[in-house]
Amino acid sequence: MTVPVLSVRDVTVRYAGLTALDDVSFTVAPHTVHALIGPNGAGKSTCFNVLSGLARPASGMVRLGGTDLTRLAPHRIAALGVARTFQNIVTTAGTVADNLMLGRHLHARAGFLASALSLPRAVREEREHLSHARRIAELTDLEAYFDSPVGLLSYGDRKRVELARALCLEPRVLLLDEPVAGMNAAERARTAEVIGRIRAELDVSVLLVEHDMGLVMRLADEVTVLDFGRRIAHGTPDEVRRDPEVLRAYLGTPQEGAA
Repeated sequence: MTVPVLSVRDVTVRYAGLTALDDVSFTVAPHTVHALIGPNGAGKSTCFNVLSGLARPASGMVRLGGTDLTRLAPHRIAALGVARTFQNIVTTAGTVADNLMLGRHLHARAGFLASALSLPRAVREEREHLSHARRIAELTDLEAYFDSPVGLLSYGDRKRVELARALCLEPRVLLLDEPVAGMNAAERARTAEVIGRIRAELDVSVLLVEHDMGLVMRLADEVTVLDFGRRIAHGTPDEVRRDPEVLRAYLGTPQEGAA
């Protein structure tokens, strides 16, 4: 059997008596796109916060391969191979290249002094990091803007800058939090192509939260559905779209959904 790259087991999160996640379990298989969906308030963002170390569960466990991530700090989780984007764009001033190079910081080995003095090994490392960033820019359709200020890019392009920066960390698991939110139809289609390309060309698994069901059904290999913090369904896109509990959560009662 295929060993999951990411395993979430019986995770419960409570905030001041409110249960945000209730005994949630799912696994992400290697080299797949796994979607985490559900109505607003279902617990999707809380789940992402647990996976990236921004929230601690009251119980349960998260494992990346054989490593327990449950109590680790965000920077340690990132170093182990989990990278994340956010619903709202988080980019810095400067060029696309500047932003992507920030994603290489965990792979820096030369040290501050060597870089400040432009020692040969630091110069060589900087060149290698820049080359890797360019390859990621090409993969994410940003090569034409590599030296352009991020502030001049369109909304959709800036969202892809954040995605590309996360990829520059060379993650084993890429967490995409609503990657096409706020985009127009052309931008959504382009980003969907990029996500498909990432799955095909990189050694990375993708876990995405997304409200665009067309994109989810087109890209996902497996889907986990949350509602009020509980897992109510899991399976292939076709299985999930026919599940009575999913119809109830999104559309009301199963009978109303069928109608």
